[in-house]
Amino acid sequence: MKNTKILFVCLGNICRSPAAEAIMTKKINEAGLQWNISVDSAGVMGYHTGEQADMRMKQHANLRGYEITSIARRFNPDKDFDEFDFIITMDNENFSDINSKDIEGKYSNKIHKMIEFCTTNKVDEVPDPYYDGKEGFEKVLDILEDGCQGLLYKITINTN
Repeated sequence: MKNTKILFVCLGNICRSPAAEAIMTKKINEAGLQWNISVDSAGVMGYHTGEQADMRMKQHANLRGYEITSIARRFNPDKDFDEFDFIITMDNENFSDINSKDIEGKYSNKIHKMIEFCTTNKVDEVPDPYYDGKEGFEKVLDILEDGCQGLLYKITINTN
C-alpha cells in the first residue's frame, strides 16, 4: 500500500475539519494503517490560524473517543495541492473555494466533498455547527464518522 495523504478542509479549521482529522486518525490507527495514511486539516480562510479547535467540538468528539489536537491553519495552494492525495471539503462553498484556487485545473481529481464517501447519511453537505447547539455538533460527528469510514474503505480497496 502506498503512502496516502489526506487533507480535510472547512471554512476556519476549528470545527468540522479538525473533527474529521481526529476521527480519521482514530480509524486509521484502529486499522493498523498509521504508517500508510497520514491526515491533516486546514481552513479556506485564516480567521483562526494558530488556534485550537472549538471547545464545543472538542467536547462532543471526546465523548465519542476522539481527541482533537490540531491547530488551525489556512489552506496553502502552493503546497497543499502537491502534498496531498485527497483534499476533502466539508460543504459546497468549501468545494468551490478550493477548486477556484486550482487555477489550471491540475488537481480536480484530488478535490472531493466529504459526502461522496458517506454510505448511511444522505445529506448535501457537512453543515457548519458553529452557530448551532449540541445537536448540530452531534449531527456533524455522525456525518464525519460515516464519511471517514467510507473514505478509508475507498483508499484501502483501491490500493490493495
